[in-house]
Amino acid sequence: MRIGLHLNLSQRLVVTPQLQQAIKLLQLSQLELSQEVRQQVIENPLLEEALEDAPSSDLEGLSGQASPDNGGDVDGEARGPSDENGASESSDETDFIWQSESDWDFDDSEGYATSRSEERPSYDQILTTPTSYIEHLLWQLRLSSASEHEKRIGEVLIGNINEDGYLPCPLSEICETMGIPLTMAESALTLIQGFDPPGVGARSLTECLLIQIAQLHCAGSLLEEIVTHHLETVQKRDYQKIARSCHADLAAVQQACAIISRLEPKPCRPFCATDNPTMVPDVTVVQRDGAYIATLNEDGLPRLRINAFYRNLMRSKESTPKPTRTYLRERFRSALWLVRSIEQRNQTIQRVAQSIVNFQSEFLKNGIGCLKPLILKQVAEDISMHESTVSRVTTRKYMDTPQGIYEMKFFFTGSLPRAGDTGESACSSTVVREMIRSMVKGEDVSHPLRDQEIVERLGRARIEIARRTVSKYRMLLKIPSASQRRGAFP
Repeated sequence: MRIGLHLNLSQRLVVTPQLQQAIKLLQLSQLELSQEVRQQVIENPLLEEALEDAPSSDLEGLSGQASPDNGGDVDGEARGPSDENGASESSDETDFIWQSESDWDFDDSEGYATSRSEERPSYDQILTTPTSYIEHLLWQLRLSSASEHEKRIGEVLIGNINEDGYLPCPLSEICETMGIPLTMAESALTLIQGFDPPGVGARSLTECLLIQIAQLHCAGSLLEEIVTHHLETVQKRDYQKIARSCHADLAAVQQACAIISRLEPKPCRPFCATDNPTMVPDVTVVQRDGAYIATLNEDGLPRLRINAFYRNLMRSKESTPKPTRTYLRERFRSALWLVRSIEQRNQTIQRVAQSIVNFQSEFLKNGIGCLKPLILKQVAEDISMHESTVSRVTTRKYMDTPQGIYEMKFFFTGSLPRAGDTGESACSSTVVREMIRSMVKGEDVSHPLRDQEIVERLGRARIEIARRTVSKYRMLLKIPSASQRRGAFP
């Protein structure tokens, strides 16, 4: 083997930091992008957020200009229309606007102006917050006639109650931690179990239901016997078996099970109801001249511009040290790449969204029944992009359509073939699931539809589907089986 030097020329794909930033921004939703841009404003001193009524000196025109490295004029890239002398706006004018307008609020209800310098509580301080189940239980404990020692034990027990209202921690562990006898812990737990909501502090589902039955003054009745010994049979709705075991009338058993179904298995659920998160659509679909147009939602996104002070430092080569100018150029390049990446992201999302709108125009016009089967490859070929790019664009992003707000992934569904050579297009799996939901909703509860009967009904609609597929769709829709739905009471 000879050892020597060889020169080879080859091409390879290198994921540069700029490309990584573009891919990262492409996957962000509207809210995430707003947070990322504001974080970049904090980290990059050359970037600042422009006011909505400020002069147009943002970075929108930077993408088509030259960078400082190739001899381009930095001021020309970041200068606004009114920036002819090196400053984008006058500090005196800014101070005047602040003192004359922003420092005053006009209250129409009282008819006079009040200064913001007066101390006012913020909105966060005057908004009401819902009471938690812990606070509700502690409030009742403090109002009770228990001793101070029992209240301290009760506070520990309440602190161990979970969001469902159950006490998962064994009393023996609590007694060992506090150094108290088991009888005192049981006495405090009995006190808590009498609080509102009914059933709180139970250690099992059976105990939770028994507490609620006792508060209904039905202790020792058929209700208590069914909950104690036949709770699993109630779930199967085998009322005849319960009637034989309890030596009771079938109508009485059905009435008792109807009462049990109205009890609350999770007592603290009303206190733990979380608010729905704010959903900001990334794309809005509007109808213009009979056609549907997808427009990008840019509400809430901060406008960026170059800070005038640092821009002047980049211009003055004599008074600014070279290391400072080098650092400012690097920060300027970072700002330029950020704006270019955001512009490219917006254009890509708009193209993908418009392609989806073109494919699903019938759904936008007539609703869920006209949703067409669609895959990523079809959209990628339509806009000449890669499937992975389309997948990134449609991840965690929402579209506001005339039919409601949907995740962009919602429009990509599988297909089921039509029976026979009818020339009809394939049916979307989402449409089939909605058909199954409608069939179950309109069925007779005394004779619920079995999976095979649903297959036969779909077959009459010329949809080829297997029974196991119907069973899978039914479970995705969280619909119980036919045996569990039989005889369901309101």
